[in-house]
Amino acid sequence: MAHERVTSIDVARLAGVSRSAVSRVFTPGASVSAHTAEKVRDAAEKLGYRPNVLARSLITGRSRMIGLVVAYLDNYFYPEALEKLSNALQAEGYHVLIFMASQTAGNIDTVLEEILDYQVDGIIMASVALSSELTARCQAAGVPVMLFNRAQDDAGISAVTSDNRAGGRAVARFLLDGGHKRFGHIAGWEGASTQRDREQGFADGLGEAGIDRYDREVGNFQIDEARAAARRMFDRPDRPDAVFAANDHMAFAVMDVLRYELGLSVPGDVSVVGFDDVPPASWPAYDLTTVRQRANLMVERTVATLLKMIEQPGARAEQHVLPAPLVVRGSARIPEGWDT
Repeated sequence: MAHERVTSIDVARLAGVSRSAVSRVFTPGASVSAHTAEKVRDAAEKLGYRPNVLARSLITGRSRMIGLVVAYLDNYFYPEALEKLSNALQAEGYHVLIFMASQTAGNIDTVLEEILDYQVDGIIMASVALSSELTARCQAAGVPVMLFNRAQDDAGISAVTSDNRAGGRAVARFLLDGGHKRFGHIAGWEGASTQRDREQGFADGLGEAGIDRYDREVGNFQIDEARAAARRMFDRPDRPDAVFAANDHMAFAVMDVLRYELGLSVPGDVSVVGFDDVPPASWPAYDLTTVRQRANLMVERTVATLLKMIEQPGARAEQHVLPAPLVVRGSARIPEGWDT
């Protein structure tokens, strides 16, 4: 026998309050006295009442849902960052819908259509680029968009990134100070602003010391491709004595190849530096020197900026570039006199 659904009217009757009072208790940010809230929640618990979020969204015009798009989760940085984003948004009374996308424009178009069908209040694109056409479609739908750990040459799109260029330059200076002479770079996916800016900073840092060339292979932010890239790079007589991988995920793969396939010492024969400072970077097995992305601060800025755009339609886009400090550990030769 089917049970009748408990309604807000039932809760209001048992609690001895108005239906609107019940609605306010279950609406994040609404004004209601502590006494009333306690009575309503007690009644709701006794009756087994759950507020109908979808029905409320029809009344308020707000779904209190955020679409979160990510291209891949292999990199340790993203599962941790997505967990922090989800927790921060839930603390603000929002529900998070996670969508997986590839880097192809057609796939992102399809995913975006799905997200907009859910009537989300905002969208966060993590590790995914956004074309001008997709931006226009989101704007036409009145849905603000944030880029997380990506940047674009469009002042109309809000974004939060680390200072990837400064981080790459810091890596170059550190390796130069360590006395290295031959440099290699394992690049990530070349369509990513993170890859572009990290390598540009690295090249700038080397250039400032009069070095205008370095060995380069592409690992596309993938472990298998990074391993293959390391094998190609070191299958040469003039192989590098220092390698900068565009993220920690690839740096781990490079270290494994150098140590366990080629029998080289890290950092005795080759110094290796990554970017992100994911948890395994501090494990004794890797002890990776890397550039830290401050995930907590990135999440804080992302959520604050997106909520501002949701609450203040027409607010100007904001681009936040956050400091990315070098974290010195044992995978790279430490320059004499370096203060760790």
